[in-house]
Order: sequence, then C-alpha cells, then structure tokens
Amino acid sequence: MNRTPFFLLHAVAFAALASGCAAPVPADPPAPPSMPAAWTQPALAGATQVDLRGWWKAFGDPALDALVDEALAHNLDLAIATSRLREVRLQGRRAALAFKPSLGINAQTLQDISATDTYFHASIDMVWELGLFGAGQSTRDAASADTDAAEADAQGVRVAVVADVVRHYLDLQAARRQLQLQLQVGELESRGAELAEVRRQARLGQEGDVELARVRIDQSRAAQFMPREAMAQSAQALATLLGRQAPDPAWSAGPAGAGGATLQPGALAELPADLVRTRPDVRGAEAQVRKAAAALGLARSELYLRLAIMGSLLYSYNLTRNFRTRTDNVPAFGPVIDIPLFDWGRRSLQVQAQQEALHAALLGYRRAALAGVDEAERALAAYAAQQSRAQALQAAWAGLQAQAAGGQVRRGLGLSSEYDGLALRRAALQAQADLLAAQDARALAYVALYKALGGAPLPAPGPQAADAGGAG
Repeated sequence: MNRTPFFLLHAVAFAALASGCAAPVPADPPAPPSMPAAWTQPALAGATQVDLRGWWKAFGDPALDALVDEALAHNLDLAIATSRLREVRLQGRRAALAFKPSLGINAQTLQDISATDTYFHASIDMVWELGLFGAGQSTRDAASADTDAAEADAQGVRVAVVADVVRHYLDLQAARRQLQLQLQVGELESRGAELAEVRRQARLGQEGDVELARVRIDQSRAAQFMPREAMAQSAQALATLLGRQAPDPAWSAGPAGAGGATLQPGALAELPADLVRTRPDVRGAEAQVRKAAAALGLARSELYLRLAIMGSLLYSYNLTRNFRTRTDNVPAFGPVIDIPLFDWGRRSLQVQAQQEALHAALLGYRRAALAGVDEAERALAAYAAQQSRAQALQAAWAGLQAQAAGGQVRRGLGLSSEYDGLALRRAALQAQADLLAAQDARALAYVALYKALGGAPLPAPGPQAADAGGAG
C-alpha cells in the first residue's frame, strides 16, 4: 500500500475524478424460480376462506388460541431466534458505516532510536474509505442479505412453534376423546360380563361366554393406557413449547370438550400455488443468492484500485528536552491508494470462485422452491385423503347408530335382549373411534399443509414486530 500526501485541493480533485469510476458493479439479481400455475391436487369442494395469518383459529377453540399466544411470547427457541435477529441487524447497521468517514484520537509516549529522548504524541486521525467500484454497495447488500436470512430463520421458528403447539394440543384432545371411548367400552364389557354370568346361571349361554367377557374387560383396560400415555407426552411437549417446567393439570383433567378444536369439512381455502414463495426456507435461499451476488460484486471491486482519504494532525512534545525542539505540529492530508499489481491473478481467481458460488446459490434457490412445492402437494394429497376417509367413516357411523337405535326399539318390544345388542353396540363404539381418529388425522393434515406453506404468507416483519416474535 502506497501512501502519498497531496495538498487538499489536489486530493479533492483526485477524489472527484475517481468517483466517476465509482459506479457499483451490478450484482446478478436472484431470478425467481418458476412456480406452478395451480396445484396438481384437485380443489376441495366447499372450501371457505381462512385467515392465513391465524390459520389455527379455524379450529374455533379459544384455549388453543391462548396457548399459541403464550408460546409466541415465551418459547425459548423463538426468544433465541429473536436475539440472533437483533444481533444481525446491529451488525448490518455497523457494516453500513464501514464506508463513512471515521475520526479517532490517539495519545502515546515514544522513545527515539537512541533512547535519548522521550516524546509525547497526540494525534487526530481521519480516514474515509470511499468504497469505489461497487465495494461499498456490495458490502451493504451483503449485510442486507444477512438480515433477510435471519428474518427468514426467525419466521421459520415461529412457524414451527405454532405448528407444534397446535399439533400437540390436537394430539392431547384426541387422546382424551379416545380415552373416553375406551372407558365406555370398559363399561360395556363389564355389563356384558354381568349378562353373560346371568345367562350362564340361567343355562342360556355357554361357559366360555363368561371367560370371553372377562378377556374383553382386560383388553379394554389395557387399551386405556395408550391414550393416557399420549396425553402425558403431549402435555409435556406443550409445557416445553410454552417455556413451562410442568404441564397444566387442567389440560388432561375432565372429559374432552365436544366443541373444542374441531375442524369442519371444507375449512381449507383455495390456495394459490405462489404461496410457496413465503416459506422460510425459500426466503432464506433467496437471501443466500443475494449474499452470493454481493460477494461477487465485492470480489470484482478488488480488481481495481482502492482509494481512501486520510487526514492527520500530530502534536509532538519532547519530554526530556535534550533537543532544542520541544514541540512540533505535523499536519497531513491526502489519498491512500492501493493498486493490485502482482496479486491480480489471485483476485481474478476469487472472482471466478464467487461466480460459481452465486451459481450454486441460484441452484439452491430453485431446489428450495421445488422442495416447497413437493411438500405442499403431498400435504394437499394427505388432507384430501383424510377428508374423504372422514366422510366415509361418518356415513358408516351414522348407519351403525341407526341400527343401534333399531335394536333398542326391538328390546323395548321384547323382541331381543340386551345381551343380543352388545355386538352392535361394540361395533358402533369402534366406528365412532375410527371416525374420531380420521377427523384427528384430517386436522393434523391441515396443520401439516399450513406448515408446508410456511405457516401463512407473512409479510416481512418490521423491526418491532420481528423483535416481539409476532404470530406466524
């Protein structure tokens, strides 16, 4: 690096001349990947509009809404992502000041070479890196890309937190409903054992009927442990998501509410395929393209000279007074020029390497978009399948209920016994369990779909909204 002082007028003139070459090197913009015009999965009939920013509100459960709000306020992963976002934003503001004039004050004591005299030096130094040939703009673009990537990561955490809260809450409610059904099955089997014993004593049945009834009681008791385990695991997972040390006992106490966390058929709105662009990973991949483009622009700028304006005012005082000169003021002002000569080939190779990095980032952008479309298509197919399954099981359960009602009428007329209707009642309870399982699977498919779409097409949050961990 060569430092050549000039008079002030010459330095200003030279800077003005060099600024004519200071146009930033245009960085290749991230080409948006092509998106399908429509989903390959057929649209669902009877679809209704859903608030895409609060898609979980389609369940119509205030308790679920409160849990989501609490998780967004107290989840530790989200708090970490928010802190990292603040850090990146502060670093971006710092990078924006890299090509602004800087002023520093320095004071120190020095000895001369012969160790005869000691001097006190005080200086005021000014340096202004001009950032020519796109260096300044590329640095600012890289900082902006880092901020966008951090925002995408924070949004990804918000989406995951909301989806996990909804999923575990649905699992908890589903386990509570299944436990209620298993308790009803246990009561039915206990009643069946009593009737089988009465029939045995009246010599109307076989000895094996009583033993079979007892086996069914044991089986119903064993089946109750699975939903209890699922309730405990889901409650603990919810507590962790909310930043609590232990679950709320009220989550698992009492029967599951009949009107809570139910997803009506046709709750899914017509969704444009372009929503995939709002996925956090797609937004993050786009930010990586911008960062690679900025790195390429910075590498290109290093092929040319670097110019900075330097100014200094030095005050020197001889503390030992062995020389006649006790004080000295030395002003200096002029450009600092760095011209690549013998390392130009190395810098050129760096440009080629950054070009390849940009190409790889563009491919990664396309891959993220394709992966988003693939995941959304799979989620749509799963939701449609679970919707059809729930509808078929609803019809089956309705038919069994009608038969059960007819059997009750026949028992009232004395045409059949309570024992004869046990099989039909068992089939009705099993059909109800299958229907509830299908409805729960449809609700989970709904959650998976909105998670595949990035939770919602959230706009880029402002600093205050992002720092607060807004709902995703």
